Amino acid sequence: MSSLLSLEEGVTLTQFARKTIERYLVEKEHRTIPESTSDALQEHRGVFVTLKKQRHPNRPDWQLRGCIGHLPPDPNSHHKPISLIQATHQAALSSAFEDPRFPPVQSNEMDSILVEVSVLTLPEEIVIANRSKLSHQITVGKDGLIIQGKGWHRGLLLPQVAPEQGWNAENFLQGCCQKAGLPPNCYLDPDVKVSKFQAQIFSETTPRGKIVERDF
Repeated sequence: MSSLLSLEEGVTLTQFARKTIERYLVEKEHRTIPESTSDALQEHRGVFVTLKKQRHPNRPDWQLRGCIGHLPPDPNSHHKPISLIQATHQAALSSAFEDPRFPPVQSNEMDSILVEVSVLTLPEEIVIANRSKLSHQITVGKDGLIIQGKGWHRGLLLPQVAPEQGWNAENFLQGCCQKAGLPPNCYLDPDVKVSKFQAQIFSETTPRGKIVERDF
């Protein structure tokens, strides 16, 4: 497992994600990636950028506005891995402009959008003979999930999703199955691969405001 990021490094990533989006909105150019970053930000890590938009100006009522990421590098892949800072750059632009669930973010929205960066550990497959006990291997608020079925069926849910939705571990598994485009109880099928991972989550508390590391 890679070493934990410091709060300062998490702040750097989160600020960089916002600046990447805002610069593209103004100049339609990709932001130059900083040359002098810490060793941790040069590691090959998975990362997701999540955008949340405030529904009402005077209430802390946030709804998802975009979430796309770069998965941890597969050691068996022939693709050249990229650094965490580069992966954050890609994820920020994708979450703002390429999430198929939402229209592209507009400049006038950025004052009401929170930016959140989740840095992932390498996924570990959960191997268990009795699949009905699989939920016992998952810690809500700590573990994220990846469900891999046949063909293109794959779903990923970040660790923060379960507590934010009020789900228990079984609900979390069912939600990830549905994210993969599979039946809710697909995780009972021994041919379906279930993996878990953890994440450090850095988030703005207000748009462009203080950045903290979240836990649940």
